[in-house]
Amino acid sequence: MLALLLVHLVAAALAPALVAWIGRRAFLVLALAPAASFAWLLTQAGALTGADAGRITETYAWAPSLGLSVALRLDTLTWTMALLVTGVGALVLAYCRWYFRSDDADVARFAGTFVAFAGSMLGLVMARDLLLLYVFWEATTVFSYLLVGHNPERAANRRAAMTALIVTTFGGLAMLGGIILVGQHTGSYAVDTVMEQAGTSTLVSVAIALVLVGAVTKSALVPFHFWLPGAMAAPTPVSAYLHAAAMVKAGVLLVAMLAPAFTDLELWRPTLLVLGTLTMIVGGLRALAQHDVKLLLAYGTVSQLGFLVAVVGLGTRAAALAGLAMVVAHALFKAALFLVVGIVDHSAGTRDLRRLSGLRRQMPWLFGFTVLAAASMAGLPPMLGFVAKESVYGAFVDVVRTGDGTQIGPAFGSVVLAGLVVGSLLTMAYSLRLVWGIFADKPGVDPVRPEPAAVGFVASPAILAVLSLALGFTGSALTDAFAGYDHLFPPGEHHAELALWHGLGPPLWLSVVAVVGGIGLFAWMQRRSAALAAPSWMPSAERAYGATMRGTDRLAVEVTGLTQRGSLPFTLGTVLIVTLLVPGTAVATNPDWAVDVRGADSAAQAATAAVMALAAVLAVRSRRRLKAVLLAGVSGYCTALLFLLHGAPDLALTQVLVETVTVVVFVLVIRRMAPYFSDRPLTRARWVRVAIGAACGVLASLVALIAAGARTGESVSAEFADAAVEYGGGHNIVNVTLVDIRAWDTMGEISVLVVAATGVASLIFLITGRGGAQSPRTSLADADAGSGRWLRAGRTQTRAERSIVFEIVTRLLFHTIIVFSLWLLFAGHNGPGGGFAGGLMAGLALTVRYLAGGRYELDDAAPIDAGQLLGIGLVTAALTALAPLAFGGQVLQSAIVDVDVPLLGHVHLVTSLFFDVGVYLVVVGMVLDLLRSLGGGIDAARERGEDADPSELVGGEVP
Repeated sequence: MLALLLVHLVAAALAPALVAWIGRRAFLVLALAPAASFAWLLTQAGALTGADAGRITETYAWAPSLGLSVALRLDTLTWTMALLVTGVGALVLAYCRWYFRSDDADVARFAGTFVAFAGSMLGLVMARDLLLLYVFWEATTVFSYLLVGHNPERAANRRAAMTALIVTTFGGLAMLGGIILVGQHTGSYAVDTVMEQAGTSTLVSVAIALVLVGAVTKSALVPFHFWLPGAMAAPTPVSAYLHAAAMVKAGVLLVAMLAPAFTDLELWRPTLLVLGTLTMIVGGLRALAQHDVKLLLAYGTVSQLGFLVAVVGLGTRAAALAGLAMVVAHALFKAALFLVVGIVDHSAGTRDLRRLSGLRRQMPWLFGFTVLAAASMAGLPPMLGFVAKESVYGAFVDVVRTGDGTQIGPAFGSVVLAGLVVGSLLTMAYSLRLVWGIFADKPGVDPVRPEPAAVGFVASPAILAVLSLALGFTGSALTDAFAGYDHLFPPGEHHAELALWHGLGPPLWLSVVAVVGGIGLFAWMQRRSAALAAPSWMPSAERAYGATMRGTDRLAVEVTGLTQRGSLPFTLGTVLIVTLLVPGTAVATNPDWAVDVRGADSAAQAATAAVMALAAVLAVRSRRRLKAVLLAGVSGYCTALLFLLHGAPDLALTQVLVETVTVVVFVLVIRRMAPYFSDRPLTRARWVRVAIGAACGVLASLVALIAAGARTGESVSAEFADAAVEYGGGHNIVNVTLVDIRAWDTMGEISVLVVAATGVASLIFLITGRGGAQSPRTSLADADAGSGRWLRAGRTQTRAERSIVFEIVTRLLFHTIIVFSLWLLFAGHNGPGGGFAGGLMAGLALTVRYLAGGRYELDDAAPIDAGQLLGIGLVTAALTALAPLAFGGQVLQSAIVDVDVPLLGHVHLVTSLFFDVGVYLVVVGMVLDLLRSLGGGIDAARERGEDADPSELVGGEVP
């Protein structure tokens, strides 16, 4: 079963290239993926059908530490659904070969997305774990969004795709909540375990109610039915597959799968029967009001989905058998009819039944297949739709007569049965309207001259329509085949059986009433020459949804206008006040926090802390920007000193380097700002800010104390010392942790660094208009390399900007700093250092070159694009992470190599060093990017005389 999913995954990945290679014929090749799956499923019929049907299961480890696995299963119900998903999927993909034209855009993307959706739907059907089912459930939501919005240039497609995504995602989130509740209650997310152990408690009722919200939204039941007709903006193959045979059946499948265990819940039958019946009637009425035959079928699909949910939700053996047969019948006739509409649209150029006339004579074969499929939809013998629908009537008649164990009472059962008959009457009427609308000769309408349809184009709907007819004669075989599912329910008053003839009984007369009543309604509409239309004053789910979305947008605008004023003090104050109110309240109202305060271990620690606090206070009170930055730096350096006094030289080194780079960046920014902060009187607003700041400081201190004293178990880091040597091959626990024990964290952090550096550079370059680094060869073309200058770029600066002493020191120390940075890189596994510290040290070396010689000197020192350096570093780290897979290891696994090298002696090499090299390059690239954007970029703008307001760059404020 896993192989079936992998086949779809590979086909989806190769689809774009295949379409680019052989064009539309690629759809025939891609159809082999679901076709092969369909063929394999047929070979399992013997094991999965009949009263003694078994199950086929497969389980693969996914996240063993979390108890998650890829658990798949096939039983009678899921096997039947899998046949529909793969069989109809193969036919629709083959149909796409003729549906799309050679000049249609994005066909390659459509092909890949369609096959991926088919694989996701197959995974949903076969999932044996509720969490895995949810993963595939949401995958179908995402892929359907992409398919419905296939043509994003059309507003209708974008709007329909977004509506479908919002509604089905809402239902999916509700379903996830229910899955978690029931999983926690039973201790397992396995479907079999949940159904056996869930019980009927209040918690289970709430959980199942949430799960049903997901089913109702996915299957487009009232009040969420409006998204499905809107999704008809998608290409017809999407409508035929997703919205007739696949995705919308997911909700029906979920109800059918859970029904054997949860039909006794008080909310189950009333909810599903009422919503299903109401949806069937509403969908039928709306279908009769449509002039677009595709929309007519869409509302007909809504109606039939309500019918299916009501049947499979009844929870009796007869209803289960009839419901499963109806699912098969619906998939066949509805997919066939959608494909017919696509052929008509392509051939005649319109789907408006008021403009279609005379197609019966022009396309007789298509007319015949349409009649077969429409007859099955209307429930006419000898079609499979008739067999299934009459069995549905029989199941509900048993409930009305005897209760049949459903405990819903004959009165309620009679109302539901009457509603289903009315819905079937409407189905008959819109089936006639469909056939008449497409193929009839209409007075006053010129006959349509359609383009000839290729045999292959008609083949798929023909196969589906013929199957609807042929399976109508196999009632006994289908009864035996579906016994593996319906026998999960207790036996009813009468033996459940599918057959063309059950005798002269209530089910037959109800069928006659529905057919005759539907013919009469259609004839009445024809005489009136009008379509049914609901009064404007009646409630509409579409209007309610639109009003809700407009209200939400308006609320968002108002909230944004209130909270996001563009004022940094207001925004920051809002964040801090919320912090005080939420965690602050928890701290203040809980007196049980364990706080153990320990004073300084030495006078040096106390003195350092005092200096750090004093520098922080003076930084806040400083009026000069540069003074405030330097005082903030003093606090940072004092923090590094505290690390050192606590015996953490590696952390101290990193803190010093980070603080130095931070101070440099601040200085680069504020050099073009006013030297003083604005001089404002100590108004009430400032007192409020002082109070907020002081309160947040107190809260942060309390939280730190509480967090330190709240530990109840031994820290995981206690084992890092031994693990660092045994598995990481190094004695520097900090660096081994970064590149080995918690290397995934480091991978994420350097990815964030790349994104942040790119964003900063892009913003500055966009504002200053400087698109990249100045070429050192060009910028120094006039410089005499042999003139004895200490720095080549010295002549590019004015006399006031130059410092000969600084240039001399820079030339003497630059290479030493670079070598020291490399030493930190290579020695960091066993001593203070590592890729991060080494990269910062190399960045400081480049910073010194920039400060001494300007932007041209920086470009001469590092004649490489910062983006390339960032990319090389990230790729190096990623390749190092993946390399162990080639040797049978795991991602980010390290190897320790000890070799004796001539002249060098014994070499202790750990492969995580190469990961650290990637970190080193990313950090150097980040610093270089900051220097060129905040340094060289602003310098270039200044040289061009573009004195832009620096407050626009950094959020400063010039008085």
